[in-house]
Amino acid sequence: MKNSLYLFLALFLLSNISIAQLKPTKYNDGDQVLNGFSIQPETVGQQKPGILILPAWMGIDKLSKETAEKLSKLGYYAFVADIYGAGNYPKDYSEAGKKSGYYKTNYLEYQKRIELALNQLILSGANPDNIVVIGYCFGGTGAIEAARGHLKVNGVVSFHGGLGRDATRTIEPIKTAVLVCHGADDPYESVEEIATFQQEMKNTKADWQMIYYANAVHSFTNPEAGNDNSKGAAYNEKADKRSWEHLNIFLKETLKN
Repeated sequence: MKNSLYLFLALFLLSNISIAQLKPTKYNDGDQVLNGFSIQPETVGQQKPGILILPAWMGIDKLSKETAEKLSKLGYYAFVADIYGAGNYPKDYSEAGKKSGYYKTNYLEYQKRIELALNQLILSGANPDNIVVIGYCFGGTGAIEAARGHLKVNGVVSFHGGLGRDATRTIEPIKTAVLVCHGADDPYESVEEIATFQQEMKNTKADWQMIYYANAVHSFTNPEAGNDNSKGAAYNEKADKRSWEHLNIFLKETLKN
């Protein structure tokens, strides 16, 4: 009798627990092949929330993959989006600037690539009514664009992302919750651009918050950015840990767990 009970419990646990691993996922934008990564929550059994991760300007990197793995351990489905697509990955910062700049200017195409990745997140098993988009640097810009483009998500989070917007664009109400995690000493966002963004959030009547981290510059979440603030981009351990905690608070507020 005991052996049967133990066997039943073992089978039950195995049916409800998965070893979370990143899985390469091919999808398409017309003829353009895109190569993302998906991961399930470590414990499955019901439709759980999903987090879409938008990488920085060099494309899918170590940081975006590790973030997906960390989120899976917290019980979320996660998907790392491929914005550029096969054959278009930048080889250096110069190319990354040009390619990311293209999508910042052609924001409708950026929004489309984000939405295609959202579809993949949902196909992987995430609850379509319970999703947040997060992004780093160029990806942080994309997270804001997901809100501006009225994509069907509960919230967006930008880590040291670009906040600029073409002044000719129409400002429309934003119903998506917005969190901006920003380095107080980031040299790539001017005082004027930040003020314009904050006014945009007020004009759209968004549920928004912007948190500044002392002594932090651009890329403060990325250990591979080094630790020299004078370069304008550098890792800051304290800001990284604090912004991760602020992300978790935001997810608990925004998602229906």
